Amino acid sequence: MVDSSRPRPMIYREVPDPPGPLRAAVRAAHLADESEHLEALLGSAAWTDEQRARVEARAGELVAKVRARAKESGGLDAFLAEYDLSSEEGVVLMCLAEALLRIPDNETLDRLIEDRLASADWARHLGESQPLLVNAATWGLLLTGRVVRLGTGDVDSIGSLLGRLAARGGEPLVRSALRQAMRLIGHHFVMGRTIDEALGRARHASNRIYRYSFDMLGEAALTRDDAERYFGRYREAIDTLAASEAAAGEGDAAAGVSVKLSALHPRLELAQRARLLAELVPRVSALAEAARAAGLGLTLDAEEADRLEPMLDVFEAVLTDPALEGWEGLGIVVQAYQKRAAPLIDWLGALARRTHRRIPVRLVKGAYWDTEIKRAQERGLDDYPVFTRKRATDVSYLACARRLLADERAFYPQFATHNAYTVAAVLELAGARPFEFQRLHGMGEGLYRDLVAAGTPCRVYAPVGGHDELLPYLVRRLLENGANTSFINRLLDARAPVENLVADPVASLRASAVRRHPRIPPPADLYAPARRNSQGLNLHDPAVLAELARAMRREAARGREARPVVSGAPGAASAPYAARNPAIQDEVIGEVHDADPQAVEQALAAARGAFPAWSTTPVETRAACLERAADLYERHRTELMTLCVQEAGHCLTDALSEVREAVDFLRYYAWRARRELGA
Repeated sequence: MVDSSRPRPMIYREVPDPPGPLRAAVRAAHLADESEHLEALLGSAAWTDEQRARVEARAGELVAKVRARAKESGGLDAFLAEYDLSSEEGVVLMCLAEALLRIPDNETLDRLIEDRLASADWARHLGESQPLLVNAATWGLLLTGRVVRLGTGDVDSIGSLLGRLAARGGEPLVRSALRQAMRLIGHHFVMGRTIDEALGRARHASNRIYRYSFDMLGEAALTRDDAERYFGRYREAIDTLAASEAAAGEGDAAAGVSVKLSALHPRLELAQRARLLAELVPRVSALAEAARAAGLGLTLDAEEADRLEPMLDVFEAVLTDPALEGWEGLGIVVQAYQKRAAPLIDWLGALARRTHRRIPVRLVKGAYWDTEIKRAQERGLDDYPVFTRKRATDVSYLACARRLLADERAFYPQFATHNAYTVAAVLELAGARPFEFQRLHGMGEGLYRDLVAAGTPCRVYAPVGGHDELLPYLVRRLLENGANTSFINRLLDARAPVENLVADPVASLRASAVRRHPRIPPPADLYAPARRNSQGLNLHDPAVLAELARAMRREAARGREARPVVSGAPGAASAPYAARNPAIQDEVIGEVHDADPQAVEQALAAARGAFPAWSTTPVETRAACLERAADLYERHRTELMTLCVQEAGHCLTDALSEVREAVDFLRYYAWRARRELGA
């Protein structure tokens, strides 16, 4: 017999420590019920009747001024107003922008251009909009990338011209035009290709009225070399800014650098917590010390929801670094569309008081909404980490703004928004308290022009990088702000009534019978009414991991014996032998008795005998059997995951996926059986 009394290695080698009550509240809100969570936020975001009237009136004035100046706008605002992403041309533009980044060879890109450009009515945009960016981009996409002037007859024949270009092998010409058009758009989007070029633009008289936060464009690091390269770029930016008068400023007015932790380490995830504290914290601390010495600010930029926990661990570790004691230049971004936003601000406030300093907090609406929705659906989570309605995000933003402005000693609020109602709301809430607005470079100039002239501070988020690095950023911004529900999309649309743009989101949400979006079902109902989605686990939540660790340890401690069963009774079997964990060879997980030939024959005979009755069993009964099996798999998920880890050497993510795949197959075939074979 196998000795099963010997101690087994732990399933988890590191279980997170229990958090304090405020951090626990942040975790509890991650996948909270949306309706219940919003009820609490509605109370803290509500206005008096007098306040609501003042906010809506001021917001209406801002919208009217922006629309009056619309013909002067040459930036992204006008571009989005012209190329609505719900239009066919908007979709084509996004396809082509993505193609420039993702298609490695010209032949494939030419074929895509030939296919996509022929499918859209680009000519209708020519002459419809005055700003240089819109018409130059249109002609660039259609012709040569240069601003050209054609007569009415030429405009009318633009469709046939495109056909002739494609027929005569003109795709390389269009390809070149497309690249030039994207570069033209990029000039409006990006402050400069290098930090020196960005500083040169910041020195212009029209730009000196703003504060700046510089961001080195780029995606998440995939390797250690990527992380080293991004670290070098951040350090170079800090050193360059330190030597520049254009970045000069004191206290809150000082220039800053925004850094993404995912660019500084290839494994920004909860499972790598110990490694992050050992490797990433010193790297961020080094940047913070350099920023402090240069008189600059340093802000940890927004990340996806999965990365918030390790991000907070790193932020706390850097903030409490003795070398940075007393420095109030380390900031963080809070995304209001996350359900954790309000409790996160409470936790940050306690951290500020504990460290006796003020934390700059950049409050944004959120940049990864589509990704968060899709990931929650794919993973079968209990709910979404973000709100499903835009108005719910607006309510959350107001509730968070109140929290930030209510504690001057803990926070320096930085309100990033291009929404006139949000601007008016912040002005109403702030009074004489210190704060600043923030906007993206190339967007929102018209909204903030008068406010900055009147002395309200505004900081420009200024991306720095080359054309190839621009495209992912461009696509994200277009997707984020080009949707029909976007304020920017509707701001310059004269068909959108002003009163709709400046309506109180609190009153609007309260008037709605359903708090969550009726067309975005919970992840469990993704395939409803056909079948239920398989249940997942949020493996990025320390509380979930801790509970799973305890349950899997209990399962791992059980002595296991695997032997054949025929018709519900033990079958003939061989002598036992030890089963071992393939990942830990000296770990014995139980003993196995293989079926002998007699047991195999008995099993086959039993199957043949059961076939006549089973073949006449109604489809509904058989489908119900599959669904009961799926439910049992989910009920015994921890046991099955432990077997996958110990017997097959799977990691936790793969073990969970194995169980979910089996459940999905059972429910899928039950549904197909009813549909294909039922009466």
